[in-house]
Amino acid sequence: MSQPSTPAFADLTDSVLPGIALMLGFCITAPLIDVASKLAAVNIPVGQITTARFIVQGAIMAPVCLWLGYSLRLDMRLLGKLSLRAVLLILSTYCFVAAIQVMPIADALAIVFVEPFIILLIGKLVFAEQVGPRRIIASILGFGGSLLVIQPSFTAFGMVALYPLGTALFFAFYMLVTRSLSRRMHPVPMQLHTSIVAALICLPVMIVAEIGDISPLDPVMPVGIDWLWLVAVGAASALSHLMMSYALRYAPSSTLAPLHYLEIVTAVILGYTVFGDLPNTLTFLGIGVIVGAGLYIFMRERALSHQTRGAKATT
Repeated sequence: MSQPSTPAFADLTDSVLPGIALMLGFCITAPLIDVASKLAAVNIPVGQITTARFIVQGAIMAPVCLWLGYSLRLDMRLLGKLSLRAVLLILSTYCFVAAIQVMPIADALAIVFVEPFIILLIGKLVFAEQVGPRRIIASILGFGGSLLVIQPSFTAFGMVALYPLGTALFFAFYMLVTRSLSRRMHPVPMQLHTSIVAALICLPVMIVAEIGDISPLDPVMPVGIDWLWLVAVGAASALSHLMMSYALRYAPSSTLAPLHYLEIVTAVILGYTVFGDLPNTLTFLGIGVIVGAGLYIFMRERALSHQTRGAKATT
């Protein structure tokens, strides 16, 4: 079957609005990974949940890849960067699942939201992306809003709070590696091959953990509904990260970073619906700040997009 016609990745120019829309889709679906992981973590070790995510995600993406007409063959020149992407995603996933075993999802997510500051810094220093004062202000406002939502306390959770910080660091680099890869690799096969590489890395670790009886990684046989939660982790991962891969193909990471705060809105809603975490007054105030910062970025980029098109039309 022939490959679908796509633009040369090196010639792609940023198309900001599609990137924003796809990032919003990611923010809506990504917390479903956390909900399913937290439900699975009641009976399943963290390492096994992490491994199951990539096995299920790969099983979903393989037929999608074939259906869309993309080859399952990997360009070996991209193996190094793809492996780095897989390792970063493994570490990010493990840290977050370990955190939400004992912390509410939204609390852990609030600590993770130091990530956009890391992305803004790396995006400017490494990729020479334009980071204006308005984007920085929007990021600061969004982070302040997340603190109002969660009021995270290192005193309450102790060293466990370091796990979401690890997630923030690893996921920031993951997004930037994804941005780089998306110029040379379509998001659909990228997700497939990342899942395969990650699973191949995780499975030997699970075998060693089984032999060595390492409890956080030692796999167990799922029972009953635990199978559903493990499958849901992989399915939600496939959908949400596919959207994020497309988003990073269209827009700079520094533009998308403030929008990532909108994920906390979905997390709070799902936390209340599934686990009974009732938002208080400060929570609703924080949601308002987060949504406001995100909408500001969207309106700002839309206005700039209209200006650019208008300038091109007059030349």
